[in-house]
Amino acid sequence: MSTEKHNSGQGNGGAPFHETVTFEPRDINVATVAKQLIYLGITIVVALLICVPILKFLTGVAAENDTPMAPVRAEMNAGERERMSLPPEPRLQGVPGHTADAQQDMRDKVAADTAANESIGWVDKASGIAKIPVSEAMKIIAEKGAAASSSPAASGKGSKSAPAQGEKKP
Repeated sequence: MSTEKHNSGQGNGGAPFHETVTFEPRDINVATVAKQLIYLGITIVVALLICVPILKFLTGVAAENDTPMAPVRAEMNAGERERMSLPPEPRLQGVPGHTADAQQDMRDKVAADTAANESIGWVDKASGIAKIPVSEAMKIIAEKGAAASSSPAASGKGSKSAPAQGEKKP
C-alpha cells in the first residue's frame, strides 16, 4: 500500500482538476446540434430545387430524341402493347405477364402424382399387368422376400445365371 498522498482531483470548488488533463463542462451542446440539423435541411431543399428542374429538362430532351413509335403500335391500346412486348408463350413462371401461380402449379403436380401413386387399375389387362399403390406393393415384396424379385430376371432364355456360392465357372 502506498503512503504517498494522492491528489483527489477535486480542486476549484468541486470541479475536477488535474495538471495534464482538461475536462469539458458539458458533453454536448444542443443548440449547435439543432443549428447543424437546420443547415442540413436547408441544403437538402436547395439541392432538390436545383435537381428537379434539371431532371424535367433532361427527360424532355430524351423524349424528343427517342425514335417515334411504329404506327401499328400507336394504334394499339396499352394492354395490347404490353402483351406484344412480352416474349411468346410458354414463358417462365413468375415473370411479368405470366398469370399462373407457380406455387399452385407445384401443389397441383404433387397432388396428381400422389393420386397416381395411390390408385388401383389395369395397365395391360391382357398381359395381367396391374397398378397398385406403392404402400401395397412394398407390403407384397416384404411378404414374398427378395427371391420373388430376383427370379424373373434370371429366368430369361439364353441368359447365363451367376454361379452359386462355391461353384466354379466352366
